[in-house]
Amino acid sequence: MNFNTKAIHSGAEADPKTGASSLPIFHTAAYSYPDPQSLEDVFAGRKFGHVYSRISNPTVSAFEQKMAAVENGLGSLAFATGMAAIQATVLTLVQSGDEILSSSSLFGGTYYLFEDFRRLGITPHYIDPTDTARFEAAVTDKTRLIFVECIGNPKVDVPNFEAFAKIAQKAGVPLVVDATLATPYLFCAKEFGVTLVLHSATKYIGLGGTTLGGVVTDLGNFDWKSCKSEAVSTMAGKAGSYAFLAKARKMMLTNSGADLSPFNAYLLHLGLETLSLRMERHCDNALSLATFLSAHSAVESVQYPGLPSNPFHTVAKAQFSDRFGALLTLRLGSKDRCFQFIRGLKIAKNQANLGDSKTLVIHPESTIYRDCTVAQQEAAGVYPDLIRVSVGLEDIDDLTEDFKNALLSSPT
Repeated sequence: MNFNTKAIHSGAEADPKTGASSLPIFHTAAYSYPDPQSLEDVFAGRKFGHVYSRISNPTVSAFEQKMAAVENGLGSLAFATGMAAIQATVLTLVQSGDEILSSSSLFGGTYYLFEDFRRLGITPHYIDPTDTARFEAAVTDKTRLIFVECIGNPKVDVPNFEAFAKIAQKAGVPLVVDATLATPYLFCAKEFGVTLVLHSATKYIGLGGTTLGGVVTDLGNFDWKSCKSEAVSTMAGKAGSYAFLAKARKMMLTNSGADLSPFNAYLLHLGLETLSLRMERHCDNALSLATFLSAHSAVESVQYPGLPSNPFHTVAKAQFSDRFGALLTLRLGSKDRCFQFIRGLKIAKNQANLGDSKTLVIHPESTIYRDCTVAQQEAAGVYPDLIRVSVGLEDIDDLTEDFKNALLSSPT
């Protein structure tokens, strides 16, 4: 089946008792069993069943199944937030004394999380994702995973994933990719050798910035028996190819309590059905707005991989099926001009999230990255005169007019 058919039909069937065709919301904490032997069999793994919604829930399972289907993956695991999904994925694979090789083009929240791991004896190393030779040279016998963002936030750079897959394969470690900004619709991670693909489902998968959620999908192309992460390789003796998912569910999801609520799972499940339609509009609007801004005399520079002049245009076109996402940045020459510009906007909203139906803007240097050094900010593509724009679904003529008027209100 193709993407849209899977996005609509996977993960749930009509209720056999009532014929209801929409996914039910099983808003329950626990599940009853007719006798103690049945419950023991579930706990022992002799048969499948839900016992407590912190561990699994039918509505959440349906969302996980739909995500695995659209990713062409082995299975998915849903969490309360995207950050919880990242934390669980990494901590399933590393322990004290281990190292992470990470792109330096990181969302601020991910960077702060990785820095917190130092307290646990886990060392992250940050490398420019365009310098794959440095990545390969940085691999040691302590490296347990390579972590890269599909589109850097907010640097809007695009790595070459075939090159990263070769590095990870040679090193014998999983390639973990946060594909939030591309979504499963634009980026077929499995085709490019990615091992584990992550999403903050709060963004485009959800509907209009209403619903928190995160998900990781095992794409089924890694031999977990030979994994350098002892906890996972040991689990492979019992769970085989499902070792990562089994260990992550047992060690991280169950023990942390970072489970996705059934109601949120229902909304995210519903959001997947229209993801492709919304992403096409997001991308079309972003390209139109980036084209307008790149030609405007008051704008010093625009970073968007959909522009033919952009250094990442060719690799993005090859990896994202001629679509380029909905995130762009512009530089206006000074922090004061950025603030004046944001004050002048009437339609676009000044908010810290992205992936909303509404167009959102933020000044990253004074907000998300305010606790980073100048060197750390610049490595992430953050400057005092930079504005991040998450392009929404508005009529492009209205959106362009809004940006035009705001630029007039912030003269050079």
